[in-house]
Amino acid sequence: MKERQKEHFKHLKEEEVKKLTQSVDLINSFKQQCEKKGIVLTDQNFKYVQTIGIVACYPNLVEHLCTDFSKDKEGLVDFALLNNKFQRQPFAKGFLYSDKYMLMAHPYFRRGFHENSNFAPRFIELFWSFNDPNIDSYISLDYNRVRINVDNSAYMEFDTWYGAQFTNDISKISDGVSKLKPPPDLDDFTNSFLFADAYSLDIKWETKNGIKSFQAEEFKTDKEKLTKDGKEYFPVRYIHAEFDTTKNTFRHFDGAIHLYTQEEYYDRRDSDFNYNAKNSLKIKTASEKLFKMNGTVSVENWIKFSSHFLTGNPLLIEYFEGKYPDNVSEILEALRKAKENGA
Repeated sequence: MKERQKEHFKHLKEEEVKKLTQSVDLINSFKQQCEKKGIVLTDQNFKYVQTIGIVACYPNLVEHLCTDFSKDKEGLVDFALLNNKFQRQPFAKGFLYSDKYMLMAHPYFRRGFHENSNFAPRFIELFWSFNDPNIDSYISLDYNRVRINVDNSAYMEFDTWYGAQFTNDISKISDGVSKLKPPPDLDDFTNSFLFADAYSLDIKWETKNGIKSFQAEEFKTDKEKLTKDGKEYFPVRYIHAEFDTTKNTFRHFDGAIHLYTQEEYYDRRDSDFNYNAKNSLKIKTASEKLFKMNGTVSVENWIKFSSHFLTGNPLLIEYFEGKYPDNVSEILEALRKAKENGA
């Protein structure tokens, strides 16, 4: 296995050198374009990523290139404004096209939160295709990188998703907290395969002045980590929404990544949303907003985007439907029967 890995990484490096050499004219042209905006790039600022293409890397590169729009206070950009200035292609979800470069959705939308992975189906696909005049949508971008080979090449990756059919009257949901966990008899491999390394899913409903707020935090097992600004964190996907009980619709919906330090992660993951109310030592994690929708958001769209944002995790489906997706239940039953029979 180690030899295979060595050969694989060797092949990837050789492919990168080849692609960058073949693209020298394209790279030099982009360097010249950046120089006009006061950005000096060298060959070290360019990479070839198999799942993306030729990528230019520079701190806040998008803000240097796109001076006609800016991030809001939460680090998001109006998606309608982006669509007025850039083009979307049906085969390249997560990318926004201009003549010289392509913007990309934030790396935390990618598999494993890794910047070189493909986008995790299917949240970005849905967001890129979504168009509702009653909703103002905002998205976080990959602000430090752009793709410069503006062509039709795309890395195709498919996934299976099981949607929730949530039919409850949200106005009648009782306030309080819930905590869902994968079955305790699963080994690490099965949990990774069936539950995307989920450790728990925390949910809280709270009503005030006719507005019912929803919060959810998805904790992964402690092997899921990422590095930001040289520090190691445990990433926790977070959903927040506000439901107007008088209009029977959501008025606000957003998603973010909460970045827990190791101490915060182990203190919090076996507790619930009332942790800070129960403990004198409060947890205030670092956070990065990834998207938001303001306006009239239907329950159906809230369910759909929430389920896809927590990609691959059937715990949210269990919460909405009261059971796992059929395929998960079938595999669990088969595994348990095999264990009983000593297989």
